[in-house]
Amino acid sequence: MAQRPIGIIMHGVTGRMGLNQHLVRSILAIRAEGGLALSNSDRLMPEPVIVGRNAGKIEALAKAHGIERWTTDLDKALADESCPIFFDAGTTQMRASLLTKAIAAGKHIYCEKPISDSMNDALAVARLAKAKGVKSGVVQDKLFLPGLLKMKRLKDAGFFGRLLSVRGEFGYWVFEGDLEPAQRPSWNYKKDEGGGIILDMLCHWRYVLDNLFGEVKAVSCLGATHIPERRDEAGEPYAADADDAAYATFELEGGVIAHLNSSWCVRVRRDDLVTFQADGVNGSAVAGLTKCWSQDRVNTPKPVWNPDEPQKLNFFDGWAEVPDRGPNENGFKTQWEMFLRHVVEDAPWKHDLMEGVKGVQLAELGLQSWRERRWIDVPKLEA
Repeated sequence: MAQRPIGIIMHGVTGRMGLNQHLVRSILAIRAEGGLALSNSDRLMPEPVIVGRNAGKIEALAKAHGIERWTTDLDKALADESCPIFFDAGTTQMRASLLTKAIAAGKHIYCEKPISDSMNDALAVARLAKAKGVKSGVVQDKLFLPGLLKMKRLKDAGFFGRLLSVRGEFGYWVFEGDLEPAQRPSWNYKKDEGGGIILDMLCHWRYVLDNLFGEVKAVSCLGATHIPERRDEAGEPYAADADDAAYATFELEGGVIAHLNSSWCVRVRRDDLVTFQADGVNGSAVAGLTKCWSQDRVNTPKPVWNPDEPQKLNFFDGWAEVPDRGPNENGFKTQWEMFLRHVVEDAPWKHDLMEGVKGVQLAELGLQSWRERRWIDVPKLEA
């Protein structure tokens, strides 16, 4: 058994998601386990090189986590032959140009989504990666949530029978910044900085729907800016002109109808911050981030509508929790491990840049649907 180092240029890890999910809970967690086990029993040891614009901030981050290599010089990092992988979790507006530069340097690409705020730019990056022969990956973390993995297990087992519909509720109350500090960055609510929940969440819903319930064929979306003024990180008021809620309906392959509400202006009274209910002829299931409940045809209650009497049925009683099958790993770490094996062993992999392009495509079509107030078909894309 040998240890094989692999350098990873990591850009954008000073932000919450890049730091917590990608650097600490994925790459540093793999290092803490002694590296990633490969099929020949070697251990692949990620060697992160963190890149940022603020030298003081990036140096402090490196020291805090025992990272030896850091730099503010991206070009120098891209010229380092010991680093075959470039990862980006920075701002959406910068991503396409950063990926283009890294691909030109011959790096394999792994990145957060959306991969761009423009489908044409996203498609150009995906086509460049294919032309240059580099491997690519886009984070599709919700596919690896324990709750949705259980939902997938039910579907693969034929539990639902013919699938009819999917209902999703995502969101929570993001404070405006006056009563309580906002728990999301202010750029999320500024159109000219790449903000907006449609661009953010429809990229997620594309891969969730495509992979779990059926390929998206058409979309009807209504967006809203419910709260037009918020306060930024310094407590200063600003115009929040990006959409902070989206109410979208999708037609899926096989005639399945999906409706997903996404909102940063909703108070939670459900099992989790995101829940999906799938209804089929033979059974239904509801999944959150970690748990999933199912109800089959023979256990379905038979309520009778009578608004003049209090409801006697407790509808929660008729659902059974789907059990775990082993420990639940962090989904970001799981996908990092899959991508690393894809790079060094050519292991199977489907979450490439073209999958990211599909997400941006759906977000653009959702915005178009809102603007034109009509259904929009979703055409197939070719790399």
